[in-house]
Amino acid sequence: MATDGRKQTRVSKALPPRTLNVQKFAESRAPEIETLHSIVANRVNNDFRSRRNKRRRTTGYDNRVAKNKGRKKQKLGAVIDKSNALNVEKDEKKVPRRVRRRVELGKNPENGYSTSGDGTKRLRTHVWHAKRFTMTKLWGFHLPLGLQGRGRGSRALLKWFKHGAVVHDASYYSAVQLEGPEDSLLSVLKMVLVPPPSAHSEDICHYILSGARYGNTMLHHFGAPVSQSIAPVTYMWRSIHQQNIGIDAEDPNSNGYNQSQRIECSSSFRQLWVWLHASAFSEGYDALKFACQKQMDETGILIKCFSLEGQLAKLDVMGMKAFKLLQKILQPVACFSDNSWHLKKCSTVGAGIESPLEKFSILENEDHISTHAIISLMVNDPRTLTEKRTAVAPEVTSTSILGDEAKEHSALAEVPNKEKESVSLRSEFEENSVLLDSKDIWDASNGISPPVEENVLCLEKHHLRLAFFCFGETNPGELNISNKMKCSRSCPIMLLKNTNHKGSLMGWSIVVPISWVKSFWIPLVSNGAHAIGLREKRWIASEVGLPHFPSDFPDCNAYSCFMATEAAASDQKMERRPPAMRSLRVPIPPPWDSVRLAFDKGPTGVLCSHPHEKICSEDVVSGNLLTKSDYQNCDKASVGHHVVSFQGFVARTSNILSNFLNEIHGDHLLLFPNLPGRKMSFYEFIKDERKLSLGQNGATQLNYDRKLCFLRVLLHTYREGVFEEGAVVCAPHPTDISLWTSSSGNNEEGFQIPQSCVSSYFKEQSSGNWEIQIPADPVARESHRWPIGFVTTGFVRGSKKPVAGALCEAILLARLREEQWKEMPVKRRRKEIYVLVRNLRSTAYRLAIATIVMEQQEDDVEFL
Repeated sequence: MATDGRKQTRVSKALPPRTLNVQKFAESRAPEIETLHSIVANRVNNDFRSRRNKRRRTTGYDNRVAKNKGRKKQKLGAVIDKSNALNVEKDEKKVPRRVRRRVELGKNPENGYSTSGDGTKRLRTHVWHAKRFTMTKLWGFHLPLGLQGRGRGSRALLKWFKHGAVVHDASYYSAVQLEGPEDSLLSVLKMVLVPPPSAHSEDICHYILSGARYGNTMLHHFGAPVSQSIAPVTYMWRSIHQQNIGIDAEDPNSNGYNQSQRIECSSSFRQLWVWLHASAFSEGYDALKFACQKQMDETGILIKCFSLEGQLAKLDVMGMKAFKLLQKILQPVACFSDNSWHLKKCSTVGAGIESPLEKFSILENEDHISTHAIISLMVNDPRTLTEKRTAVAPEVTSTSILGDEAKEHSALAEVPNKEKESVSLRSEFEENSVLLDSKDIWDASNGISPPVEENVLCLEKHHLRLAFFCFGETNPGELNISNKMKCSRSCPIMLLKNTNHKGSLMGWSIVVPISWVKSFWIPLVSNGAHAIGLREKRWIASEVGLPHFPSDFPDCNAYSCFMATEAAASDQKMERRPPAMRSLRVPIPPPWDSVRLAFDKGPTGVLCSHPHEKICSEDVVSGNLLTKSDYQNCDKASVGHHVVSFQGFVARTSNILSNFLNEIHGDHLLLFPNLPGRKMSFYEFIKDERKLSLGQNGATQLNYDRKLCFLRVLLHTYREGVFEEGAVVCAPHPTDISLWTSSSGNNEEGFQIPQSCVSSYFKEQSSGNWEIQIPADPVARESHRWPIGFVTTGFVRGSKKPVAGALCEAILLARLREEQWKEMPVKRRRKEIYVLVRNLRSTAYRLAIATIVMEQQEDDVEFL
């Protein structure tokens, strides 16, 4: 027994063979294999063919039809001229779609987008989305509209958003880079941005200028705020410390400056990014170039403005577990941002780094990171990370140094797990120290090495598995492919923390070089993030109460082009149906000019104006008409009678609303913009009866000789109802409100319009415009309510607290509040306003509670 025990211990200590000879292994096991073969042969009667009913798709890979055609041609002696160019083109067209997609998926150029035959751009994740999403052509891109199906699934989406994470490829956003002295750049931004950077508090301005935070604002044409708005934008400054490193490392003549000029002006020379949506990129880019040129003509100082389209990509990660998802896939190697004001452990590169483990503190606690923070990091390739978030790279070794390698592994085995990670991180940090001195995401225009190809990573993982089982040897030539192709295993990124106006966390945006999009996209999806399209992103915006561009920005040209495309698609869909199955045709976009009629007739008889105060439509929209360049941005199929300009402007800041009230002498109107210097609180206004007495005397002093001013409001149902996009918001009578609010009242009577009035409420004219029709029947006229605005974003089905976004005229909202306050005691007065909402294909009015956004916050420039 003792002898057997000693033999067992010797066998357990023996190492497995380094190389396994399969031929010798088979020869030694030949009798056993022959025995098993005979047993199987007896069971199947020497018929090893699979049964036909069990084959299923086992022969689907074999294209036998094509093989038989080729053999027949060879037998018949068909003459095929392979050198003929026409035949070659035909052969290329016959390549299967799956093969073409596989080839396209493998391509990963450093810059630019791939394009289809008609010139439409494709995202780097196009192949992944095209297999799973309904694709659409918008703004010159093939974009994922939504998940396959009938456009449902909002309930599941909200569940993912509240309890998980969703990801959206927003690479159709592009950046415009401005370079020049800081004072000149601030002057340019002041020309076209509303609100300008100087409108913020001193602390916020300091953080934005230092590059620690980004800002959201509206981009206007030169002459803001009177001029027409273009789009909401996000702007961010490059950190001064990063810029000094970049200036010293860049080529002296890369941007037209010599080395001496760069060193002298390095303190005042700044770089700025302005992110633009694809639908308004050309218009916004031209506006920025015009403002830069005007500033250069006035001062003579050189300011550069150039596009970064096709160089950077943006991935939006949203949801409750968005930060946990980033912790899984991101392994920071270094931190470029000067974010010491919100995180003590995060120091800059130039301040000295004792250990790379200190950099991990920036992704440990999300609460330590402030709102709209910018974090620049150098991270390892997410595809190479293991479950312990350590980058694994194979070591090129041979059998001759097997003993040293075993000693090294045994030494590491005695080290605790935390020390193991620190050793691996330290080695990884030293390997990338050369890149950390000069490269960050701001140097993407100078070129950043693409990631290692997927087949190389798979080959490395394969060799690691073989080495783990001690099978075979690692060929150094195969693993050095990435070095020959100038690929990189680390990537500079930028993290942006996004929140809404209520302070609740929305998620994060990851800015990466465009060649690294797929390297981050696949790990995000593989680690639990649900991919969403444009439709689902709009649902999330409606759920959190944020506007979505361009559907919630009717004062922009991008909205007119987008609605023109939607109207053309709706008309084509309607024509494909038989006449008996066609639904009621409604105006797309809503007829915003019909709101002006409420001034003439008055919602309840209080508002009144004289006929000579009506303004010609050409004078009203003189600053909002689309130009020829705007028509070129629209789809050719949608341009025509569908393109209708928005006749008015939207006040998105408290200062604009306050200036509007001063210009029309409407200080007595019950509108309370959230101004920081306001002394009297809202509750003091409610108790002040003098404000109500000024309304009757000041009504005749209002100046209506100007554009309509609209405010964004959030609508909640009082009891029941669903508000759809395009629904009309009307002014209720006092009796309408009492019927809904009283417990004994019948809320069905007086809130229905005749079925015949539904189709004639808005009637399309020969010019293509829609106009409101006043019913001639006295009974129908009693149920008529005057419109004061329209719903731009409807309810999301499945939401526990559904909210709709609408734009309503400011003066009409103030008059409604005045009427409602007069009908109720002081204790029952509230800041919200009662309105009626009717879907354009419905006969029922629903009572809703409208909350003016400008009374809750200083500006309404946050968007999703």
